[in-house]
Amino acid sequence: MTDHASFPIPCDPLTVAYLRMAGDACAFIETNTSHAVPDLLAALHSHGRQPADVLYVVVTHAHLDHAAGASALMQACPNAMLLAHPRAARHMIEPAKLIAGATAVYGETRFAELYGTISPIPAERVRALADGEAFTLGSAKLRVWHTAGHANHHMVIHDPTLDTVYTGDTFGLVYPALQGRGRFALPSTSPTGFDAAEAHKSIDRVLALGTKTVSLTHYGPWPDLSEIAGQLHRFIDLAESWVVMAAAGNEGAEAITDRLKTAWHEAIAAEGDRRDLGFDEASFRLLALDIDLNAQGLAFAAHARRAVAAATVQRSASPSP
Repeated sequence: MTDHASFPIPCDPLTVAYLRMAGDACAFIETNTSHAVPDLLAALHSHGRQPADVLYVVVTHAHLDHAAGASALMQACPNAMLLAHPRAARHMIEPAKLIAGATAVYGETRFAELYGTISPIPAERVRALADGEAFTLGSAKLRVWHTAGHANHHMVIHDPTLDTVYTGDTFGLVYPALQGRGRFALPSTSPTGFDAAEAHKSIDRVLALGTKTVSLTHYGPWPDLSEIAGQLHRFIDLAESWVVMAAAGNEGAEAITDRLKTAWHEAIAAEGDRRDLGFDEASFRLLALDIDLNAQGLAFAAHARRAVAAATVQRSASPSP
């Protein structure tokens, strides 16, 4: 029997969760949606463990492709405690706002198809973790670090025993199907929390932990942290330049989004050509959703920045009392 191990569990073509085992004690890191719960439990059984052995369900943040399955998984694992960033924990206890926001976008039928059922998790089964706080799994001590940039309710989980970090969306997207001719990493700037300065800080914080691998939700364990980080930093700088330009203009959100979809496509194609990565139509079909979401996130950031600038001008123009 392996005392310490981490197993990636495919949830969909773009996402994995992790089963972290430490002797008889287990934890799930990330949950995907409620539709993935049977696969997570099947993986648990395949390694000779039972739902009662699961001590923790950990989510890196509250975005639904990471946490929508948390309530169903908690219902299946009677001894588990949910661990989350404080700002994410409140949404796990009271998910009404998350549900309402996604339902407004997709409609009830499509929401159910995508995410399944999301129920409140009893507050006594949720533990909010402060920056730098640790939790124990068997003989392993894992520690969380808050990493804003993708979202202000995001954290990563450092696992020194296995020399890895479970990075959620902090360390970008590294899809196995795109790695045939060389490493390709893309940041996630999806709605609505993109902050370039914080994204850079978060990447550097992961690097500073000095682990052998990073364990990405989108997806899988990868060893070449410096190469991945360098690509993410370059793309984030480019994305920030687009936000600055959009914030200075007067385009509406839809127009900005459409223009930035094209910009992302062209930037990815240029990177692929420069490094002879062999990207083709299938590659861009795989990236289509992320390109759309990344463009939406940058459009949101540009509009938010424009609103702040307008409010500042208005205050400065107002007569003093």
